[in-house]
Amino acid sequence: MANMQIVPASKNVEAQYVEMKVPLYSYGCEKKVRKALLQLKGIYSVNVDFEQQKVTVWGICDRNDVLNAIKSKRRGARFWGSEEISEGPRPKPLSSSTRSWSWKAWKMAKILLI
Repeated sequence: MANMQIVPASKNVEAQYVEMKVPLYSYGCEKKVRKALLQLKGIYSVNVDFEQQKVTVWGICDRNDVLNAIKSKRRGARFWGSEEISEGPRPKPLSSSTRSWSWKAWKMAKILLI
């Protein structure tokens, strides 16, 4: 009985799969993600597919808590199959006439004019 976990009745107590798209750059990233997820309570298994950049978690968990745990390690993580949700309108890029030159560009222009 010491191994049993007490789950509040107000939460969803069914085991579920949570699939996420996570940018993985190396096998070290895969290890960090797996370690971060296995520290959560209620997670039974973590499957990381490096080729598809996909992480599948199975357990009694809240899917938003799982996503937040992965985002602490990989910021670009999102649910599998969900479209990128933008937070408000994106700013329009500046036209070429309103952009200012960088320091290197000014220096190169000065060299070319001399």
